[in-house]
Amino acid sequence: MEDAKGVILVAEDNESNFDLLNVILRKEYCLVRAENGEEAVRLYKECKPDLILMDIKMPGMDGWEATRLIREISADIIIVAVSAYSYESDRIKSLEAGCNEFITKPIDIHLLKTLIKKYVFK
Repeated sequence: MEDAKGVILVAEDNESNFDLLNVILRKEYCLVRAENGEEAVRLYKECKPDLILMDIKMPGMDGWEATRLIREISADIIIVAVSAYSYESDRIKSLEAGCNEFITKPIDIHLLKTLIKKYVFK
């Protein structure tokens, strides 16, 4: 973990989706996983990650509510909504909840890496 450039909190309830992100990002970043919104809020407080990848649809507390709660703690943390929902209304709702960006699944790997570098390593 010494060589990791930053910590990314990945709020993702689906194991295979997390595994894909882990394969894509693990060489450059340390990933911490939350399986639901409540866990994302708790892990944000504990880990103070550089960036959050927030799934929207999760069991219990969804990504929008988790984002709103995290925003009460920090206005500065970068939160990227990651969702299978690709409607404009979902993008707007994500931005209104406090997300900085919105990307859809399946994830465009180049776009994801570009966003991370844009925010974490300016």
